[in-house]
Order: sequence, then structure tokens, then C-alpha cells
Amino acid sequence: MFTDEAALEERLATPTPALITDLGRLEGDLLVLGAGGKMGPSLCRLARRALDAAGRTDLTVYAVSRWSDRTAADELEAAGISTVAFDLMNPTADLTELPDAGNIVFMVGAKFGSAGAPSHAWAVNAAMPDRVTRRWPHARIAAFSTGNVYPLVPVSSGGSTENDPIGPVGEYAMSCLGRERIFDHAALTRGTKITNIRLNYAVDLRYGVLADIAHRVHNDEPVDVTTGHANVVWQGYANEIALRSLLHATHNKAFTLNLTGPETAPIRRLAQWFGEHFDKEPVITGQEAPTALLSDASRCHALFGYPDIPLRTLVEWQADWLRRGLPLSGKPTKFQVRDGRF
Repeated sequence: MFTDEAALEERLATPTPALITDLGRLEGDLLVLGAGGKMGPSLCRLARRALDAAGRTDLTVYAVSRWSDRTAADELEAAGISTVAFDLMNPTADLTELPDAGNIVFMVGAKFGSAGAPSHAWAVNAAMPDRVTRRWPHARIAAFSTGNVYPLVPVSSGGSTENDPIGPVGEYAMSCLGRERIFDHAALTRGTKITNIRLNYAVDLRYGVLADIAHRVHNDEPVDVTTGHANVVWQGYANEIALRSLLHATHNKAFTLNLTGPETAPIRRLAQWFGEHFDKEPVITGQEAPTALLSDASRCHALFGYPDIPLRTLVEWQADWLRRGLPLSGKPTKFQVRDGRF
């Protein structure tokens, strides 16, 4: 259990032996683009600690963001990470001002508000990758994508695999497929080594599907189970796999990886588990649809091992977090959305 955010950050930044071994093999510095988001700071800390443990103090971890919150940047600097204040959203910004690097984690994205501003979503999600691959054509790039590039599938299917047909619903999902296609094109035409990571859904107690459900149960608010199932994965595992996937990045044909937990988690059951923790009867609305946004991450688990934090443990941690009155991000995942409008 965690007594405060510092304890949570400490856990998220603790590397496994496998990560230490893999990052010890990197050639060139690590540049994290969009490092100021929900997952970026912990990924940077995790990478720095793994490199240090591997004896690779010769490599620099650069964290690129606008850093409107200087406190966050200062905390990363104190952890040995070089922060770079840069507005990647500015279409006239000169990327040559950013450091050279042999390894890049691309975490830039636009999701919420995309239904009302679709051109912005396409500019960020699809146009920016072209600029990035032109600036660093010889780098290894691990690019965060999303499971939203798949259609809703029958719950009984076990989720979409990397070889299943895609079927993005809505402007956000289509623009994310555009991002993948641009990175694919760079792998084919420039020889850039690419991994496209289709993630859904990371949780870290301050945000995520579990936080969304737990918050509603805790506050006696209804939980809609129409979207009756979801995949979740501990953020620490997701960050580790993103970093380790750099070594699996390929040219000609980009390497594609589903990243999520092994369970098809029933929303109704999650609400009931939280109700047990809070000694409350959850208020359930709706009826489970036969389809949901689900991914099969068996390729990921075969390559890197299963997530080290089981789903039931994540539920216990999340419930304890709320009982302690610890903060939430206030940014719901909107995992219930079925029409692609975010």
C-alpha cells in the first residue's frame, strides 16, 4: 500500500533486473518526447534508474515538454534527468534545436476534445510523427499508440491481436492509425527502427479505469456497465515494456505490440470488489453490451513476461488510495465511450 504520492512514484521508478539488462544494451542517449504527461515523468525516472544500475551513466535521459509546471521539471532534474522546455505542438518549432539521440520514446498525443477539434488531433497524432522521423531518421523509436485502432470485438473473443483487422471508430482513433502509418512509412522508406505500442489502459492509482470506477462507487454514483469489460495494466509495467521495446524496433516493417494486462476485466465485478472494500453496495446502471474495446497482449507477455501486479492487487491498492484521501488526476479515461467521440 502507499501512504502518499512519493511512495507511489518510488514504486513506479523501481526497475526490474530485465529492464536494467536491456537498457544496458542501448546505443545512444534517450529522448522522451511529451514527457510531461501522465506517464512521462515516471518513465523518465524509471529509465534513469535502470541506466544507472546498468552502469550506463554515460547516457543522458532527456525529457521534452513545455514544462508549464516547473516544479515537475525541477523534480526530474533532481533525479538526474535533463529537462528540455520545448513546445512540440508549435508547427513552426525547429526540431533541430532538440538534442540528438539514438533512442526515442514518443508520448505525444491528442485525445480529449478530438471530436470537437478533429484537425488538431490529426496535426498532433499524424503530422507530428513525420517531423520527428525526419529529424531523427536513424533512431530507434518506441511510439505510444492505442488499442482504439481496433474495432469493438465480442467479449468472448479474448480481444484483438496484432494480426487482426483494424477498424478505428471516430476521429481520435483514425488519427492514431494515421500516426502508426506515418511511423510505418518512416520504417519502410528511411530505415527508421519503429515499435508501435497499442496501449489500453494504464493505471497508476491517480487515474485510470480502476480510479474511475472506484471513485464512483466510493461516492455512491452510478457505474454504467454498458461497456461491460476492459483491459487494464499497471503503469510501471507499461513504462518498462515501452523502454524494453526499443530493442525490438524494426525497419522496413514496424514492430507492432499490444500492451495491456492479461485479464478481460468485467466492470460489474470491479464495482462489486470496490463495494466490498468500501462497505457499500455499488449502484449499477445499464446492461452489458456483447462487444467492447479489448486487446490480446499475449505477444507482449511472451516477449517480456506477465505484469508483476495482479488485477486484484491493483483493486486493493486503488481502494486503499481512496480511503486515505489521496489525490486523483481529475482526468477520467472515458473508457465507456463506444462511438469514438472523446
